[in-house]
Amino acid sequence: MKIQRAIAVIAGLAMPLLAAQVQAAEIKVSASTAVKTVLEDLLPQFEKTTGNKVVVTIAPAAVLKTQIDQGAAFDVAILTVPITDTLVKEGKADTARTVIAHAGIGVAIKKGATKPDIGTTEAFKSALLNAKSIGFTAGGASGVYLTSLFEKLGIADALKPKLKLLKGPVGEAASSGEVELGMTQISEILPYPGAELAGPLPSDIQSYTYFSAAVAVASKEQDAAKALIKFLAAPAALAVIKGKGMEPG
Repeated sequence: MKIQRAIAVIAGLAMPLLAAQVQAAEIKVSASTAVKTVLEDLLPQFEKTTGNKVVVTIAPAAVLKTQIDQGAAFDVAILTVPITDTLVKEGKADTARTVIAHAGIGVAIKKGATKPDIGTTEAFKSALLNAKSIGFTAGGASGVYLTSLFEKLGIADALKPKLKLLKGPVGEAASSGEVELGMTQISEILPYPGAELAGPLPSDIQSYTYFSAAVAVASKEQDAAKALIKFLAAPAALAVIKGKGMEPG
């Protein structure tokens, strides 16, 4: 009887551990570069709380969309709203999606360099025309907007000789001095200690990019994926999102 009781006790202790092992999931996340630092802070908390593991692929949203089109598996996509919506229309992502955060465009300079005056649209135009080099990522959402903005401001032709379409991070290019002025979402500038935020674009020409999360229709970890999105959109995540240069929702 004592042996049977001992076995029963051991079995009782082991059951929660076995259940945890069964319930633990590996969640594949495809996330835009703009939310990289937010995820770096929040995902370890989610993993610690749930016991699940999160594997993240970070790249510009358009690049990740191409990878998904080519068959890359994902459980959660955190991409620009238009791209997430396209995944839904294509039947690759669930119709229930959540806007996690949005970010405005800022101007990056090398740390310690003189900050240009970009407080007004006219001052911003002058700063660009006086700069020796200007860089942004052509494939990103901000790059698409900036290209149209230069046309709208009537300075596209004047800027052509000094424009650099960057393959790497804008903050890194500003840090190294590769470009005098770099432009991208503010959340992609702040992580680089060698770069400094000169300021956001003037409010009348500012553009905000919104990032939404959706679960893959083909995901085998539906519950865990939904729990992750809920965690990222919870009130506790707001301070982290703001601290990384973004705004919630």
